[in-house]
Amino acid sequence: MALWKVAKAMTLELRNVTKRVGGELHIKETSLTLKPGHFNVLLGATGSGKTSLIKMMAGLDPSASGQVFMDGQDVTRLNTQKRNISLVHQFFINYPHMTVFDNIASPLRVAGMAKSEIQGRVEEAADILQLRPMLHRRPHELSGGQQQRTALARAIAKESKAVFLDEPLANLDYKLREELRDQLPELFAGRGAVVVYATSEPEEALLLGGNTALMEDGRVTQFGPTAETYRAPSNLRSAAVFSDPPINIATVTKTGDTVHLGDVSWTVMDSTLVDGDYTVAIRPHHVLPLSDDVHHVRIQGHVQVTELSGSESSAHFDMGQGSWVSLSHGVHPYEVGEAHDFYLDPTACFYFTPDGQRAA
Repeated sequence: MALWKVAKAMTLELRNVTKRVGGELHIKETSLTLKPGHFNVLLGATGSGKTSLIKMMAGLDPSASGQVFMDGQDVTRLNTQKRNISLVHQFFINYPHMTVFDNIASPLRVAGMAKSEIQGRVEEAADILQLRPMLHRRPHELSGGQQQRTALARAIAKESKAVFLDEPLANLDYKLREELRDQLPELFAGRGAVVVYATSEPEEALLLGGNTALMEDGRVTQFGPTAETYRAPSNLRSAAVFSDPPINIATVTKTGDTVHLGDVSWTVMDSTLVDGDYTVAIRPHHVLPLSDDVHHVRIQGHVQVTELSGSESSAHFDMGQGSWVSLSHGVHPYEVGEAHDFYLDPTACFYFTPDGQRAA
């Protein structure tokens, strides 16, 4: 049972915010409404603008234009301390001279909270993150995972209106990342806070669920429910952001009910796809080295690079219009430099117009 009341649910809204760095527009005009109850994920490659957007939301960096609202209140000019937010970075930021208890309690003491309430909040947050036995240790006595748990506990204990998690698991080992990633949505569930989570990994966004904003070059290319955004990218840039390994693309021509990719063709029955030239895009796990499905389309390419990661094999191959990637379960006998057959699933293809907008 919680030792304090759950905060009233609030919303965080960006209205036409921009950011300039050295005279250049670093964040293009962006409008987003983020709500509590689920994770709000910012997904994009390094340099896409995720951290810059978080800093503007948190009040750490000023915006060049536009407004930031929390619960309908314009907080654009308020500093970080007056916004009642928590921020957890990928780097472990704890006070080295303080114990774990004091690190978690630090924002509560700054807020002038009663000692008894501080005790209750710290102990509950420590229990949630399995830190109770470490409360009297100092950060240098903790593992990396325990240090990051301390930073997360501080965010939970503070009961902020908004919690910003900027790639918080990036520097942890694989096993701990898996454990914390599973726990995070539950840790913040029901606390009434808007939770914003930045990541460069599409798989992480899918596992966290909620809503996802896809970012590229300082711009949000699409925002919506994570699963829907993954299954139905509205433009080629969004499809590229939400794919790891990179999505395969090529130029195709549609005539009648047939799509032509070089000397390969397949049937498409989508009546909304008029005749003409398109960019086809298909994720690597829909391009396989083996297939027993008669509807799959055989293509051939010369293998350039092969990789084995856990139980999956990938092959980069030249298929005439550039390099494509196949990602499949199991170990496959690829030979670099040799031609190899691959099979694409035509039902998994996305089609985009020459200007990059989704056609089908």
